Amino acid sequence: MSKEELLARFSSEPDRYYRVSLFDDLGFKRQQCSVCNAYFWALNDRERCPNCEPYGFIGNPPTSKRLDYIEAWKAVEDFFIKNGHTSVKRYPVVCRWRDDLFFTVASIVDFQRVIGGKVVFELPANPLIVPQMCLRFNDIENVGRTGKHYTSFCMIGQHSIADAENGYWKDRCIELDYKMLTDVLGIRKDEIVFVEDVWLGYGAFGYSLEYYVRGLELGNAVFTEFEGNPRDYRIMKERVVDMGAGLERFSWVTMGTPTSYDCTFGPVVKHMINRFGVEYDQDLLGRYFKIVSSSSISRSSMGIDGIARMLGVDTDRLERIIVPLEAIYAAADHVRTLTFAVADGALPSNTGGGYNLRVVLRRVLAMLRRLGWSIRLEEIADMHIDYLSSMYPELGEQRESVRTILAVESSRYADAIERMKGVVKRLSGKRLSNDDLIKLYESDGITPDFLKEHGIIDRVPENFYTILAERHNEKPLVEEPKPIMDVSSIEPTRLLFYEDQYMLEFSAKVVKIKMPYVVLDRTAFYARAGGQEPDHGYINEARVVDVIKQGDVILHKIEDAEISFKEGDTVMCRVDGERRGLIMRHHTATHIINAASRKALGPWVWQHSAFKDEDYARLDITHHSPLSRDDVKRIEEYANDIVLADLPIEVTLMDRNVAEQLYGFRIYQGGYVPNKSIRIVKIKDWDIEACGGTHCERSGEVGMVKIIKAERVQDGIVRLEFVAGKAALRYVQMQEEQVSSIAGILGSSKEKVVDTLARKVEEADDARRRLRLMIRRIADGMASSVVSNAKMIKVGMDESSKHYDDNNNTIKLYAVYDDLLDEEYHIAVGEKAIEMEPRLVYCVLIGKGNKSMRVIVFSGQSARKRFKASSVAKSIASIFGGSAGGDDRFAQGGGQYREVKDASAMVEGIILGSA
Repeated sequence: MSKEELLARFSSEPDRYYRVSLFDDLGFKRQQCSVCNAYFWALNDRERCPNCEPYGFIGNPPTSKRLDYIEAWKAVEDFFIKNGHTSVKRYPVVCRWRDDLFFTVASIVDFQRVIGGKVVFELPANPLIVPQMCLRFNDIENVGRTGKHYTSFCMIGQHSIADAENGYWKDRCIELDYKMLTDVLGIRKDEIVFVEDVWLGYGAFGYSLEYYVRGLELGNAVFTEFEGNPRDYRIMKERVVDMGAGLERFSWVTMGTPTSYDCTFGPVVKHMINRFGVEYDQDLLGRYFKIVSSSSISRSSMGIDGIARMLGVDTDRLERIIVPLEAIYAAADHVRTLTFAVADGALPSNTGGGYNLRVVLRRVLAMLRRLGWSIRLEEIADMHIDYLSSMYPELGEQRESVRTILAVESSRYADAIERMKGVVKRLSGKRLSNDDLIKLYESDGITPDFLKEHGIIDRVPENFYTILAERHNEKPLVEEPKPIMDVSSIEPTRLLFYEDQYMLEFSAKVVKIKMPYVVLDRTAFYARAGGQEPDHGYINEARVVDVIKQGDVILHKIEDAEISFKEGDTVMCRVDGERRGLIMRHHTATHIINAASRKALGPWVWQHSAFKDEDYARLDITHHSPLSRDDVKRIEEYANDIVLADLPIEVTLMDRNVAEQLYGFRIYQGGYVPNKSIRIVKIKDWDIEACGGTHCERSGEVGMVKIIKAERVQDGIVRLEFVAGKAALRYVQMQEEQVSSIAGILGSSKEKVVDTLARKVEEADDARRRLRLMIRRIADGMASSVVSNAKMIKVGMDESSKHYDDNNNTIKLYAVYDDLLDEEYHIAVGEKAIEMEPRLVYCVLIGKGNKSMRVIVFSGQSARKRFKASSVAKSIASIFGGSAGGDDRFAQGGGQYREVKDASAMVEGIILGSA
């Protein structure tokens, strides 16, 4: 059922769904729009709904009150607190508690938890009010142009669970919202119009009343009454009031400014206007944005010429005022978006939600560059933080992080400019489709603004940035693994490792057998989860080689097909204690290193993924750059400081809401935990995470942490591989043996191995220099020998070569296999040889220790008319399963090693076959 069909169904029963006591008490009448047929409620008779009317408040606000952005929130917050609501802090804009969303897109998302495919609403207080900053990237092109579109905006969330203590439903909600409009914002009651609508969300839906003033939608009160979908639903046990209002619009309607940006970004916009000397004609801007902010008219549809004619002004003057202001508004919005996202732990990148952040970041940099304005994004972010600190004090705490990330990304863009210019030169004169522009952005980071600046395209295509963002707006769904067996009738397995993680022997009853899997009524075997590999051991004499969790049931995979027990038997089980201990240490070390990385690098570090096994562990973290040796050293030192401190590690079960309120969303380092009760693992004064794995009881049990590898695995993601406990000891011992072996080979002591190696390398470099000199000296003589020993081959007449002498019907071929001399020698000799004999094809196959094969081909000036070096090299390399590259004169390549008995015959066959 479509939204329109659902709305028609609800609107057919207005008394059941839309009529509230306020409408009867004050005399609001239900009417129908003569233009769009929407139903609405108003005190006065009206032909049109507010959606079909132009804005009537710009330059003429419907109230004597003037509330800027911060003042509007303080006034609304005070009103709701006085009316029994708890004001809660905003949630992060990075939505770590929903697997389907990168960013928080609405205030109600704060309180939605998806459990078992169903959405559950959980409020920390009932009722409540929240100033939730939301991020949306579905209308990027309109930001700055319409006066009302944003990529980040504050949704004032008024929420109540109707059927819980202190909760309320429709009548009280609309009564409160009406009083907020009249008493707080000072709007006359006859200015307020309520429009009937519906809302469809994740696993729930309901009807809604949107409230408008002079054509501007200020809020939408959704009454979420049904769970499921419109064709298969039931009434919710706990109905939810979900009122979302735009703080930007509350301020705008009281200020009456030409755009909502002027009051939302007040000091930021004023600073940039003054700094860049932009003309600001308030009267003209007010008339202009009354037109372009209309839902039925857009600048793109009319063109600035058409709007100038409507306004009776010169097009050039209008464009001179509007274009720089649009850039200022967009820059203010985009940098505010980046400020909140980075402060909450997100990084611009080329994947996932970070992709959208980089899109808006590069868009604003391109606009500033095109206008020739010199201002750093960090400066704009500082102004936002200064202005918003009274409302969002946490931004000030993350100021340096925001500045660091914006500086890094701006520097990368600046470094890419010269490379982008090179690409652009090759595009001159070409017609580029939208797909071409997307490929250029995704492969080379080239924005359409940059192409327009360099005359490659005439205009930036409509919705280009929105199309880019839509490609990365939602997290890809992770398919659930196919069930191994039907466990629907089996009771949940009792998890003994949570009762005593040191339990290694236990008895259990066999519940079900479907070989090679066995289900027990209880188990101390840890199942693979959260990146932690499973326990191994025995059930009686049967070896357990894998443990899998399917729903609430644990499946034990048996190595051998034959077993001595059957369903209903009691069996004795034994967990491999050494493996358990090693994995416990690696898992605990993962928590320690994650926090150490955050301390060493910056608060933007989050766990991206992790793997813990008995031999080693792996941790992927979010970080903007590859790690230096000093970075790795600092992380390792911080981690081992915590190990040496021997801190207690506490594991407690907590209500999820309580844990989130106490510790924030940093607890979800390993991903969201969809349980009402979650395990909190706390390393005192160091790290707190929600985690279901097994851990040491004190940090000192980890023994030692050694990082063995650090590499950048994708944009914004760095991988650390490390070992702990006995695995760390084995690694250090192995390194010690390697150093001893190297010292023996070099004839040095271990203490002096570095100095000896440096001396040997210097000697080897000197030897190579002497060898190159010697090769140059003997190259002439060896080249003469090559020419003399080359085989003359008839290759037939080439009609295009008739103006040459008879020798054009022949070439000279020199082809050998060599496993003694290296490429440098053969390149020097080949160069000289084709200078001496233009008809020569020089080909050498070089065996590399029975592992690989190298191919070198030179083709002389006459020979290359028929036999290009690159073609010959590719043909030879393909025989060895490899490839080659080069030009007509010289080429090289390689492949897998294969014995060559007669290189000359093999190459001659290729030559003649292609003649």
